[in-house]
Amino acid sequence: MTDSQKSDETAAAIPDESGVANDDKDANAIPETGNTPESEAPASPVAPRPTPPAAPSPAAMAARPKAPAAVVPAAPAVSAAALAEAAKWGRAEGDGHVFLSLDGEEIPVGQYPGVSPDEALAYFARKFDDVIAQVVLLEHRVSSKAPATDMQKTVTHLREQLAERNMVGDIRGAEARLDTLSAQIVELEKSEKAAHEAVRASELAAREAIVAEAESIAGQDPAQIQWKTSSARMNELFETWKAAQKSGVRLGRSNEDALWKRFRSARTVFDRHRRAYFSQLDSTNSAAKAAKEALIAEAEALSSSTDWGFAAGEYRRLMDQWKASPRASRKDDDALWARFRAAQDVFFSHRQAANEQIDQEYTANLAVKEQLVAEAQALLPINDLNTAKKALQSIRDRWEEAGKVPRADMGRIEAGLRKVEDAVREAEEEKWRRSNPETKARTNSALSQLEAAIAGLKEDLDKAEKAGDQRRIKSAKEALDARQAWLDQIQRSASDLA
Repeated sequence: MTDSQKSDETAAAIPDESGVANDDKDANAIPETGNTPESEAPASPVAPRPTPPAAPSPAAMAARPKAPAAVVPAAPAVSAAALAEAAKWGRAEGDGHVFLSLDGEEIPVGQYPGVSPDEALAYFARKFDDVIAQVVLLEHRVSSKAPATDMQKTVTHLREQLAERNMVGDIRGAEARLDTLSAQIVELEKSEKAAHEAVRASELAAREAIVAEAESIAGQDPAQIQWKTSSARMNELFETWKAAQKSGVRLGRSNEDALWKRFRSARTVFDRHRRAYFSQLDSTNSAAKAAKEALIAEAEALSSSTDWGFAAGEYRRLMDQWKASPRASRKDDDALWARFRAAQDVFFSHRQAANEQIDQEYTANLAVKEQLVAEAQALLPINDLNTAKKALQSIRDRWEEAGKVPRADMGRIEAGLRKVEDAVREAEEEKWRRSNPETKARTNSALSQLEAAIAGLKEDLDKAEKAGDQRRIKSAKEALDARQAWLDQIQRSASDLA
């Protein structure tokens, strides 16, 4: 046998990727689909045999190097516990065929030739362990309330793997665990749906609040609305709306379209009112500016007047008209007021300068009138009315001759003289009151009436005392005391009139 033939026979004895020896492949061999994954199947160290060249020469055959002997990789070590568990659910024969025990029947799951029966059994048990590992991972995801997306697909995929019957293990137990997981995933999906609906309801309420506030702003009276504040708030609502659309929960096309139409309508109404308001405001500002320009023209024309009284009255009139005029914009109104005020300041500064010059001329007159005030106040109190009247008349004559005093001192000086004049007038009135014949007649009549009443009461008292009537005595004394008090008062008044 040549070296080439020996190499071919060795390669035929090595298991291929399906786990079945090459020379044993027949109708009873297991298919290549999934029996030995690439990560677990023994890898063949021999590359595929190339097609030999046609009719090689003997020399070429002699010079051809011998192929190294193929080495079958050793199967992974298997623990006794793993073998014991696998033996509960299947068995392996000496030729590497493995069977699954399921519901009292044996089902062939595949073949792993070239290894011991324990190793062949362990290989197909590990495939079951891989499925169980995925089941455990899914159970952990369900218990931790992970998102349920595609979980049912995973369950279906694992069921399909178990249904292929190409592994050894507790198939029914694994299917029962998948049943439990499927039910738990249904509940998890319900919980997620409820949570999603709650979030959606909250998001819907938030959007409704945005729309309602926008409609409230748009529904305000344009004449009363604070446009700067409301415009800023409307912009904030729009930004909030965009952020909600970008990152918030979807509300469904019908809900979002309906809310957006309302929100857009509110913004449109608000913008229309704002444009109309500011258009009207511009018109009002123009009219206000024109009216105040006219007042400024009058004020500036009066600023050079020296008719102090007339011009001051005109400025008061112009000020009243200014206050009654509508306001222009703040910027325009401030500028117009500055011009109006400047015209007034020119006039009043000129008047002030003129008054100060006059005040300097009147300073000498002030000294004279201060002396006259001191002389007049020396007459107080008024003891001799006739003498005081003559002295006051002399003071008045000199007062008029003294002339005007500075405006700042006018009130003080005149108040000093007025105090003496008031005292003389009161003295005259008191004298007249005392000497009035009519007053004297009324006083004498009252005296006569009281004296007659007192005489009558005295007689009543004497009679009561003689009769010993205590009640009448008390009543008569009280009446007599009262009349006597009135008599004393009238007599004092009569003495003052004498």
